Amino acid sequence: MHSEPYLLDPFDDGVHVIWHTAAPATGAVLIGERRVEATSSALVTLHDDDGIRATVWRHWSEVRGLGASRTPYRIVSVFDDGSTTESPTYTLAPAVPAGEPVRLLLSSDHQMWQNTPANLAKVAETVGVELDGVLFAGDMVGVPERAGDWFDHPTGRGFFAGMTGWADTEIAGRRYRGAPLLQHAPLFPAIGNHEVMGHRTRHRTLKARFDDPAPDAWDTATYEELFPVPRGPAGPRWWSRTVGDVFVVALFVTRAWRDEAGTYAEPPERLSDPQGGQFLYERVDAGSPQHTWLAGELASPAARAARFRVVLFHHGSHGLGAHCVPAYTDPVKTVFDGGVRYAYPIEDDVVFRDLAPLFAAAGVDLVLNGHSHLWNRFRDPAGVNWLETSNVGNSYGAFPERGDPGGLTAVLPTVAPLRDAAGRPIAYVADDDVTVFSVLDSAAAVVRSYRFDTREPDGPVVLFDELPL
Repeated sequence: MHSEPYLLDPFDDGVHVIWHTAAPATGAVLIGERRVEATSSALVTLHDDDGIRATVWRHWSEVRGLGASRTPYRIVSVFDDGSTTESPTYTLAPAVPAGEPVRLLLSSDHQMWQNTPANLAKVAETVGVELDGVLFAGDMVGVPERAGDWFDHPTGRGFFAGMTGWADTEIAGRRYRGAPLLQHAPLFPAIGNHEVMGHRTRHRTLKARFDDPAPDAWDTATYEELFPVPRGPAGPRWWSRTVGDVFVVALFVTRAWRDEAGTYAEPPERLSDPQGGQFLYERVDAGSPQHTWLAGELASPAARAARFRVVLFHHGSHGLGAHCVPAYTDPVKTVFDGGVRYAYPIEDDVVFRDLAPLFAAAGVDLVLNGHSHLWNRFRDPAGVNWLETSNVGNSYGAFPERGDPGGLTAVLPTVAPLRDAAGRPIAYVADDDVTVFSVLDSAAAVVRSYRFDTREPDGPVVLFDELPL
């Protein structure tokens, strides 16, 4: 087995169940005496570090006819040599009926970082594993075509390993396995920059391919094979769903990452083959297909009828993190003798200029971002809450002296903020030893954020913020 089962895109009487094996096999979901056959196929985009295709078979079963309550299930795989593997028993359920309250884990930016298995273990200890969904704002892995990043990474922290309770990491003398979350709770993902590959043909190693996207050479093929649903008009790249009393929209809002030199200037060795700075992947500015679709979804009867409206996408917009700058816009190129410079005018920031007005007009309650690997939140004048809760496996730091590029003031945690060296409360968590997770509880109309200090394995999980919706 490459992975335990994971749940995707529940519907009125069922849910999608997917798992992977390391050899050709057929598979089925077992529910009591009932057997629901899976469609099995080889995945062609996953490789090892040297670019050799990995053997990964996907098994995808659409389970229908479920009752409203949770139903026990197992999965079985039958290999060509006649051997079989069978999973432990988990539970699944159809979609939560519209209008019913839900509990949703909010997460992002796992990427095999040190603290991720501890984070997921503490989620299970604090709120259990039978949640109604996991909203994931992108950056699941490091290199999306590297099979080990998803399954059996040498660190023991592959994405599915952590999210299904098979990770293996030791911190401060305590071993963490993650938690069996996705076997019980459906994943609702959005694409981050680490789900996008670059040039396929000009490089031998996967890392080199990932590091070299261009405006005309990038793709999300692996992401779309692993997470074929939910789907919208562009396939899995963006979508909307009603999850109980929450209307959820996932957008493809991320861009090519460059180091500082490559962000603001074209490297001299690339002048004849330019990288293009931090160019945007999928268009989401006014008039683009994604923006037009989003406007229609936010104005739809389903969105208007929901108690809460949540939008998730990867790019950190309002924030104190490293990756909130430069502005989210097309690089403006200036050619000079011997070089190329790039500028990113803040007045052209697509999120602030073209998305935020839609969110305000539609009464969006929460925008969930990732990308900067920290926790902070903001509330704009229209009452839209902007949350990044990505201090999961590590942190890239916070820069409060720079402030929010969108001009908002970070909200201090309401329960137990961390404090600086002078004892003053701070409005963020950006710490390589502390891991954070957040849970949306729609019955209580609140997002609760928790932290755990991995240096103190017997220490408490601390509720440090409650964001009222």
